[in-house]
Amino acid sequence: MTSAPATSTEALSEPELAHARPVLAILALAVGGFTIGTTEFMTMGVLPEVAEGVDVSVPTAGHIISAYALGVVVGVPILAFFGAALPRRGMLVGLMGVYAVFNILSAAAPSYEVLTAARFLDGLPHGAYFGVASLVAASLVTPERRGRAVASVMLGLSVANVVGVPLATFLGQQVGWRSTYLLGGLLALATVAMVLAVVPSVPGDPEASGRKEAREFFGSLQVWLTMAVGAVGFGGMFAVYSYIAKTVTEVGGLERGTVPFFVLALGLGMVVGTWLAGELAAWSVFRSLILSGATGIVLMLVYYAAAPHGWLLLPVAFLVTATGSVLVVNLQLRLMDVAGGAVTLGAAMNHAALNIANALGAWLGGLVIAAGHGYRAPALVGAGLAAIGVAILLVSAVTHRRASVAAAPA
Repeated sequence: MTSAPATSTEALSEPELAHARPVLAILALAVGGFTIGTTEFMTMGVLPEVAEGVDVSVPTAGHIISAYALGVVVGVPILAFFGAALPRRGMLVGLMGVYAVFNILSAAAPSYEVLTAARFLDGLPHGAYFGVASLVAASLVTPERRGRAVASVMLGLSVANVVGVPLATFLGQQVGWRSTYLLGGLLALATVAMVLAVVPSVPGDPEASGRKEAREFFGSLQVWLTMAVGAVGFGGMFAVYSYIAKTVTEVGGLERGTVPFFVLALGLGMVVGTWLAGELAAWSVFRSLILSGATGIVLMLVYYAAAPHGWLLLPVAFLVTATGSVLVVNLQLRLMDVAGGAVTLGAAMNHAALNIANALGAWLGGLVIAAGHGYRAPALVGAGLAAIGVAILLVSAVTHRRASVAAAPA
């Protein structure tokens, strides 16, 4: 397969690199990822308490999760459009400051309507933060280490599923659901302080404009193909993740008390997969995408077969999220590669695509369950979505090769 061209992300000079203290700077950026990951997923753990607190049913309260995801999708192109030329450290501080404000507003929301609006607004900075943080992290290290640097930022999101979300859920159940959003606000403010303290000043592109970036980015076939891989191919993980509790109890025949062990396995899989993604990216970003997609197809079929066998499903669940995390990190790098000069938009749009995958996977999984095929049927949906993702990657490789041949001198 033909690898993507080198990223256009500008690197810091040697004196700046020495001053930057890359490890501490990347740690600060990862804390922001931890903050966002904790805040995004903790709502699911306290949804019954939220529903009771704002006097609506649990299914209705679930719409606040959708509102956040919609905010992510809407916020990425808007913020990247207007922020292409802005200094990147300042943009990170601004994005996380806004994140703190709307988390605190969520904690104080007097009604369901206000809470829904606050969750939508809180989703707006999500993708743009990860996009800009990835660019900054990549600029702090040598080119061969940029995959590991981006993976380290994303690792904060994975660790949140192992540590932050369970702790926030426990806090919400013991103290009240509002305390979870207050925690999110405090974590965001801590991130602001860390970014100001240890992340060096990284300029934006003074020649960039939102209109220029959007035209270059959305005019690229490779961009659309890469985003399609994220929006479709990654949907399989959400198809099974969304229904893990019922799969464990109703299909696997285990007690309800065993479900947290499976949730923990999913979270640990994300951590290991994110670390592995950085190592594989140093080998080849595009081949890593193909490998993770093909492995995902097999694992979804194994998941379907293992589901009735109780604890046998545990290691499979771990491998599903580990493989999915390899896909996520390398998609991030791939979009940064194919975005050309629109690096801010390219680094951020991956998260819009992944939130579409979230909605698509959960929706299609629900459809097959409602059709009477049972709670392990979403795994077959996941296998199909992963297969489509691999097919799109192969189309991307073919079109890239043809474009390269056409552009080569006679």
